[in-house]
Amino acid sequence: MNSYRLPGLVLTDRYFSVPLDHTDPGGEQIEVFGREVVAGSRAGEELPWLVYLEGGPGFGARRFTGAEAWLGRAVKEFRVLLLDQRGTGLSTPANRQTLPLRGGPREQADYLAHFRSDSIVRDCELIRPQLTGGAPWTVLGQSFGGFCAVRYLSAAPEGLSAVLITGGLPSLDAHADDVYRAAYPRIERKVAAHYLRYPQDVERARAITAHLAEHRPESAGHRLTPEGFQSLGIMLGGGNGSHQLHYLLENAFVSTPHGTELSDTFQEAMRTANSFAGHPLYALLHEAIYGQDERPTGWAAERVRAEFPQFDAATTLKGDGPVLFTGESIHPWHFDVDPALRPLRETAELLATRGDWEPLYDIERLAANEVPVAAAVYHDDMYVDTAHALSTAAAIRGLRTWVTDEFEHDGLRAGGPRVLDRLLALVRDEV
Repeated sequence: MNSYRLPGLVLTDRYFSVPLDHTDPGGEQIEVFGREVVAGSRAGEELPWLVYLEGGPGFGARRFTGAEAWLGRAVKEFRVLLLDQRGTGLSTPANRQTLPLRGGPREQADYLAHFRSDSIVRDCELIRPQLTGGAPWTVLGQSFGGFCAVRYLSAAPEGLSAVLITGGLPSLDAHADDVYRAAYPRIERKVAAHYLRYPQDVERARAITAHLAEHRPESAGHRLTPEGFQSLGIMLGGGNGSHQLHYLLENAFVSTPHGTELSDTFQEAMRTANSFAGHPLYALLHEAIYGQDERPTGWAAERVRAEFPQFDAATTLKGDGPVLFTGESIHPWHFDVDPALRPLRETAELLATRGDWEPLYDIERLAANEVPVAAAVYHDDMYVDTAHALSTAAAIRGLRTWVTDEFEHDGLRAGGPRVLDRLLALVRDEV
């Protein structure tokens, strides 16, 4: 256990041993990492704990460089644990390099089935008494971290003093098909808004898509395809995402001795944006987080996309309409084009066809909830359907919502102190 300082903060790195399979507590153990953060001026005080659950799945907790954003507000009254959820960051990372230690694709898929929100919550409940002495703590869940928080309310509400959720109220009973059937119209609205803001991008996107369809270039082993280009629409879910996408497109082409080509600048930016090297669980478990019964998720985003033919780039290029971007969806082709995912293609297929998922949410228990809960719901969130979120909010007794169009899905990052202030005021009945 190492402690060190950043400006205004004292940080302590902590490692915890937890069962891989919580139904077999004496079986194989894995390591979970959390970084304790406390204000330097309050390091010796007894403070309530707040555990932060990052969005994803597949992302480790944010690495802060000081008392910035929402963390600066949190440490005014909490001792914070920035938890790397199992398989991410320093918590027994799961990726193309480590997963072969489990065996072949079947063994890898069985292993990864233990990396959903149910296991993450049970990890938290083993860690909590080691830090708090048994006292309940506050959970702050961003995006998928909010999904975990709703699971926490379903499975172990006795461990919670309050729950704060930002952009992360899941549907309690939707199949993955329902999630994506609601998602594509939202994405289409975001694309339309982008083209309204930057009409010059309509022809740029068509030209880039046509070039990729004809030439299929590679960048550092990553195959650049029309579908991969369309997936850059994931940027449109962030507050500055439309601008970032526009600036990426304006650098797309350069004149060379061989004619017009895609610039190295653009190809590298596209490769980086499309790469899952740093967060492969996002791709591997993206649909599994919705599994709750015997129905496989079955590459839901790919199947449902066929219901929205306007997203087919090849068809679009035959006419004169705009190429539609996509976002927040994982497809089989991701495991063909990305060298970080290519070795895991069969593992992903086994997870997609798995049909023994356990339910994640206890609707009756949520209806009787007694834990103070507040949730920021972003009015037209591209990543989490607003109608699904509000339906879930109504199903959790006492949950208070703050519905806002001031922020996009990244509101906790963009407006951290104000967002956290608002949610704390809601759970404390101060507004």
